[in-house]
Parts: sequence; structure tokens; C-alpha cells
Amino acid sequence: METKQKNHRVEQIYTGCLAQGAYYIVSGGEAAIIDPLRETRPYLERLEKDGVKLKYIFETHFHADFVSGHLDLSKATGAPIIYGPTAQCGFDCVVAEDGQEFSLGTVKIKVLHTPGHTMESTCFLLLDEEGQPEALFTGDTLFLGDVGRPDLAQKAANMTQEELAGLLYDSLYNKILPLPDHLVVYPGHGAGSACGKNMMKETVDTLGNQKKVNYALKQPSKEAFIKAVLEGLTPPPGYFGFNAMLNKQGYGSYENVLNQGMRALSPEEFEAVAESTGALILDTRDNSVFAQGFIPNSINIGLKGDFAPWVGAMIVDVKQPILLVCEPGTEEEAITRLSRVGFDNVLGHLKGGFETWKNAGKEIDTVPRITAEEFAQRVRIGKDKILDVRKESEFAAEHVEEAYNRPLQYINDWIKEINPQEHFYLHCAGGYRSMIAASILQSRGYRNFTEVAGGFNAIAKTGIPKTDYVCQSKVFNA
Repeated sequence: METKQKNHRVEQIYTGCLAQGAYYIVSGGEAAIIDPLRETRPYLERLEKDGVKLKYIFETHFHADFVSGHLDLSKATGAPIIYGPTAQCGFDCVVAEDGQEFSLGTVKIKVLHTPGHTMESTCFLLLDEEGQPEALFTGDTLFLGDVGRPDLAQKAANMTQEELAGLLYDSLYNKILPLPDHLVVYPGHGAGSACGKNMMKETVDTLGNQKKVNYALKQPSKEAFIKAVLEGLTPPPGYFGFNAMLNKQGYGSYENVLNQGMRALSPEEFEAVAESTGALILDTRDNSVFAQGFIPNSINIGLKGDFAPWVGAMIVDVKQPILLVCEPGTEEEAITRLSRVGFDNVLGHLKGGFETWKNAGKEIDTVPRITAEEFAQRVRIGKDKILDVRKESEFAAEHVEEAYNRPLQYINDWIKEINPQEHFYLHCAGGYRSMIAASILQSRGYRNFTEVAGGFNAIAKTGIPKTDYVCQSKVFNA
């Protein structure tokens, strides 16, 4: 979205896959970018189109959920990288003071140090031509409907999550809440991000409305705030720590990553590289297409979905060599989205996609998949085992009677429960997550399941008995 006010402009650049907001501010022939993504080309094109010079690159903190584009952007434009107080960078950066103001054309951007999510976490306050507060770029300190989780920076800060939550309370209640209600809040993330637990689907709001609807801003005491914010937090994805380190210490050029990944390999070359490097074969095609045929031991994570976050959650080693199988023409998008979460070791892709492999007479595999109607006809409730890989909250809302809930993100834990000799049915909400699970199961030798196309969304339309009763003690292989 874009808003035009007075002699400056604020543009939110929102990336749905990561539920991430970057910001582009223009005033008087100068520009600033807040929390840029890894690939810099879109920003450089905006600058050229507007005929403005990038004066500052502001970072609200060392991000854990994605690799920022600050280094490549600074190298391309000469603009300094600015962090808030206490930041310790492994590269040249400006560590600003709390309250420091940076002039941008006819406006100013004021630093508000707001530790709690991380120690260096900082909000940036936009002051208009009259010096009046207009907008607040909150990073991961304040979301719409939520606040940043305070459990990610414990090790770096040598503090407990309770202590960090206390700092976050002080930052919010002493620095942000006293600001005027008309202030526009531009958060770092929205619904779908693992950086919070209760985010709204909207991406822009006023501070006044957040004071009314955000549970974290309505707590009666610091103690109540700490309890409310920490309650219900799920473990962060494994790649978060590595991404934070890259953002703090530095990383390789995105162009080099792209050039390596865009290396087109024939089926024979692809096979040879896979065998010699132990590369993981990542198939980014739609789950319905993947089920019908794929290279044995491939992992399916569809590009049309929350691709990058699920890659980060499923692939334990960020440095893992990867070979891509894509729909022809989508290779660059896949490499770009992988690079955003630090997966830079893409060795190449299968030239021409899976059809090339198939036409070369190479070995292929399939996933046993049935429709929801076939499932309804075959399944025997109470006798057959049903594995639902949706989130706990989705399962609790409604599920097939006698089903087991094993969320996809914990597959490395619950896969040990499976008896390889006993058949089970597998589903999620629509087929995206269950096909990820199916591909992982088959790559590890489990072939005793049938996956349900369309997931619970399709199953719910059949006459299968459903319930919202949850038995937490059920063991899958019991």
C-alpha cells in the first residue's frame, strides 16, 4: 500500500511468503529503506524510477526469520546501515543513540530504543515537516494484535525470557503507549509469521486502535504482561539462530547465490551432483503434481505457499546442499525465496524440470493419494489410524473423530512413533502440509500410509464424523 502526505511518501513493501513488511520513505529527493529483504533489485529500481538517492538503510534489529538485504544494498548505493543502541555489527554500521534524529528531505526519523524482543530492537518515529509524530515503524517490538516474542534473544542477551519480557513491557508502556493515538503503526510482520502468536491479518493500523484491541497493551501490570506474552509460545524454527548470525556478522552476495542456483543441469549431471555432494532434492512443484511422479527421495515444499518458512522449519541444516526441481521458469523465484531465509547452498536445478527426468527414463516415485470421498468410503473410524498434521489450534477447532494430531513442524519427533508395518491415513487442511510430510516419510523409508487430497477442508464436506474433543494423551503407535 502507499500513502501520500504533504511532501513525503511512505510505501509498505509487503512480502506474503514471509509475512514481512519493508518500508520505503521518500522526501525531498532522498530516500530511506527500513528492514529490506535479501534481493536488492526491486529497491534499486524504485530509487531509479523516483530519481532519488538512498540516504539511509535502517534496521530495527538483527532479524531471525529472514536474511536482510542491508549489506548488498549499502554496497550498491553507499548508504549507511543504521541500527539502534547496543547493536554490535560484524561490518561497518552506524549505532545510533536513543532519541537521535536523522534528516530525510523535509522530514526526520527519530530513534526510539525499545529492547525486549532483542536488546538492540529499535522503533523509528517519522516526524513530519512540522516536527509532529506521524508514523512509527515498529519492527518486531509491536505487531498489530501482538508484540514480539521475547524468547529468541535469551542466549545473546544472557537473560531469561521473563527478563526480556519485562524489558519489552517497559519499552511498550513507557515509550510507545504515551505517543499520540493518531500515529500510524507500520509493523515488521503480519499474520503467518513465527515471530508472534496472535497477529492480525491487517498490515497497517493506528496506535489508538492497537491500544484498544491488542491484548499485550491492555495488561494491568508488568507481571500480567509477562505471563500473557509468554503463554502459548511454540518453539521457534531451527533456522532462526543462523539467520540472526548472518544479519549480525555478514553474508555472501545474493548475486553469487543466484548465479550458482541458476546452473541448469541435465538429468545425468543432476544425478551425479546429487550422488557426489549428498544434496537434498527439493521439489517445489504443486503437491497435486508432485504426488503423480517425482525423483525418489525428493522433499516436496510447494512454491505456491509458505515456501521459505516451511523450508526453514523442515530442513535442519541451513548449509545443506540443495538441488532444485521446479516448474520451468520458476527457478529464480525459488532461489530468491530460499536465500531470504539463509539457504544459500543451492547447487543448481534440473533443466526443463521433472519432465526432462521422466523422458530420460530415470527412476520415479509416487505418493499414494486418494480423494476425500474415497477416504470417507474406506476409513473405519476407531479401527483405522488417521494422522492430522495441522496445528494444534486447527485440530482443536474440529477434526475427524479418533484422529491423532501430529503437527508437521514436529515431524522429526513424532516420526519415531510410527510403526512401519501398520497403515494410516494422512491429511492436513488442504494438501500442502500433508504432502510435505508424505515426502519426508517416504524419503525415510515409510510407505505404509495413504494421503488424502484436499485435506480436512474436503473431508469436512463428507459425512465423516467430526469432533472438537482433544485427548492429549493419545500415543500414535499404541
